Amino acid sequence: MPRRSVLFTPGDRASMLRKAPSSGADVVTFDLEDAVAPERKAEARETVRGVLADPDFDPDCEVCVRVNPVGTVADDDVRALAGDDVRLDAVMLPKAESGDDVDTLARLLREHDVDAAVIAIVESAAGVLDAPAIAAADATAAVAFGAEDYAADVGATRTGEGTEVLYARERVVAAAAAAGVDAIDTLHTDFEDAGGLRDDAAFSVQLGFDGKLAIHPRQVAPINDAFSPDPADVAWARDILAEKADADADDRGVFRVDGEMIDAPLIKQAERILERADLNRE
Repeated sequence: MPRRSVLFTPGDRASMLRKAPSSGADVVTFDLEDAVAPERKAEARETVRGVLADPDFDPDCEVCVRVNPVGTVADDDVRALAGDDVRLDAVMLPKAESGDDVDTLARLLREHDVDAAVIAIVESAAGVLDAPAIAAADATAAVAFGAEDYAADVGATRTGEGTEVLYARERVVAAAAAAGVDAIDTLHTDFEDAGGLRDDAAFSVQLGFDGKLAIHPRQVAPINDAFSPDPADVAWARDILAEKADADADDRGVFRVDGEMIDAPLIKQAERILERADLNRE
C-alpha cells in the first residue's frame, strides 16, 4: 500500500482513534509519544490496545503505533501491542539516531512476538547524519523526517521558506532511496493553512518524498492529491514505456516521444510515476 499520508492521532482518545481511518489516510498512527502527557501514558496504552484488539476495527489502511523512544518506556509500549488479536502493521520509532536504535526496537518487537515493520523518524542532527544506517536497518520500512525537533536540536530558526531544514530533508530522501524504503516528509504544522500545505506537499514531491506526515484529518486529502500522479503524467509515462518496449524489440538504443529524446533518467521517472499510480489503486 502507498504511504502518501501518515496521520497522527492521540493515543488516549478512543473515539478519535476509531474515526481516524475514515479520514482517507494511507497510514493511521496512534501516538503514544508526543501527543500523550506523561501521566496519561499507561491509560493511552490501554486505550490503543482496546481499539486495536476490537474485532470490529479492521480498516482498509496501514495501522501504526508511535511508541516512545528506545531507552525510555518503549518496552511497556510494545508489550501493550502483543497478541494475535491486535490489528497492527507497523510501529513508529521516534527520535531515531542510529541503526542500532532500529535494531533495538526490532529486538523488543521480537521479544513480545509483535510482527510489525518499523517506520523510523529522524529528528535530530545525529539522526540526520546517520540516516543511511537508519534506512538500511533490516526492520526499517520507511524513514520520516521531523523538522521541528531537528531545528530545535541544531538551533535553527524555522522559516516559511524552510531553507534551514532543506539539507536534512534531502539527506533523508537520499538515504531512503539508497536503502529502497519509503521517505516521508515532515509536518506542515498549521493545519488551517490549506494553501501552505498544498505548496509544501508539492515541494515534498519535488524533493522525492513518497508521503507526508499529518496532524489533522483535513490535511489528508491535500496530501493524497499531491502524491497522486497527475493523469497527464501517467499518460506520458505509459507512452514512454510503450515506446521503450518497441525500441528494445527493434534494438534501438535511443528513441523519441513527442519530439523529446528519452534517456535512462526519464525512463526511470516514467517507471516511478506508474509504480506510484499502481500503488494508489491497491
